[in-house]
Amino acid sequence: MSGLVRFGVSMEEKLLKKFDEIIASKGYENRSEAIRDLVRNAILEEEWKETMGRATAVLVVVYDHRKRDITEMQHEHLGEIVSTLHFHIDEDNCLEVILLQGAVPALKDIAYKMGSQKGVKYTKLVPAVVGEIPL
Repeated sequence: MSGLVRFGVSMEEKLLKKFDEIIASKGYENRSEAIRDLVRNAILEEEWKETMGRATAVLVVVYDHRKRDITEMQHEHLGEIVSTLHFHIDEDNCLEVILLQGAVPALKDIAYKMGSQKGVKYTKLVPAVVGEIPL
């Protein structure tokens, strides 16, 4: 890795122990890679707050298909919806995973509108990429 910089981090022993347990359970080989991932995620979250540019995101939607068919709403956003995955949770409930790409305000608007629909029980917009992917 070019430009690698070493730095020290101080924290309470109890906090470090818990961090080590978490990263071990996730399969990290070392603390450095886990910290790099945390930094990448923090950068992405900040970029999502500030950008008006293009980005990629995943929208997770759980809904009662008897009360709402979200397909019609998806057709209103053909420019932003790249792909969808539909899953039948049970006889009444469905889960959609929707891959979005476009201007961040438009992606947020789609998520807010989808979440406010009757029959929609849960939505979560997961930012994936803004501009260049951090190292």
